[in-house]
Amino acid sequence: MHRRTALSVSTALLLAVPLLSACSGEARPGTAAVVGGERITTAALQAQVNDVRAAQNRSGQSAAELIASTPNLERQKLDSILQSRVIDKMAATAGITVSEKEIEDEHKAYVDDNNGAAQFEALLLQKGAMAPGQVDRFLRDRVLLTKLTAKYGNGKLEEPARAAARALHIEVNPRYGAWDVKQIKLGSGETPWITQRTRPEQAPAGA
Repeated sequence: MHRRTALSVSTALLLAVPLLSACSGEARPGTAAVVGGERITTAALQAQVNDVRAAQNRSGQSAAELIASTPNLERQKLDSILQSRVIDKMAATAGITVSEKEIEDEHKAYVDDNNGAAQFEALLLQKGAMAPGQVDRFLRDRVLLTKLTAKYGNGKLEEPARAAARALHIEVNPRYGAWDVKQIKLGSGETPWITQRTRPEQAPAGA
C-alpha cells in the first residue's frame, strides 16, 4: 500500500482532467457558484474559510506563515468544493457509494502513515488548507476516486469527469475567477470592471 502523505492532499492533482469553463452569466447576489442547480452561497464558502483561518491561528508560531501562504483562500476552498461535487456526480453516475467504515479505514491508514492524527491534520492544514472539520470530505473524495479509478482504469477518468461537469452546469461568480479547463482549477478570470485592491476573501459579504 502506498504511503498516504501530505503530497496527496490535492483532489485537483488526483483528478487531473479538464472539467468545464464557468458560464459567463451574472451570478445571483450571495452566490459563490451554482452546481447542478444548487447554490453554493458566499456565506457557506466563508464559513469554510473561517474554519481554516481559525485552525491556522491555533497552529502557534507557524500561524503567520500559514496565513501568508494562502492569500487566495476563498478561491482555493471554492475550487475544492466544486471538484468534490464533480466527484460526487461521477460516483453517482457510476453507481459507486462510500460507507462510513471505508472513510474510517482511510482515515486510520493516513493517520498510521503520518505518525498520528495530530500530524496528519497538521499536514493537511499546511499542504491542503484544510481545517480538521474538513478532513472527512477529503477522505471521502479519496475513497471515491480510488473506486472510480478501479472502474475506469488508471488515467481514464477524463471522459466521465467531463460528462459529470457538463451535467452539473457549473457557474462561478466572477469574483472568484473562472474554471481553467487545462489546469482543472479556478483561475483568476477577467473582470476588468473591478479594481482588485483587496484579496477576494476581504471583499464585502454577499458581493
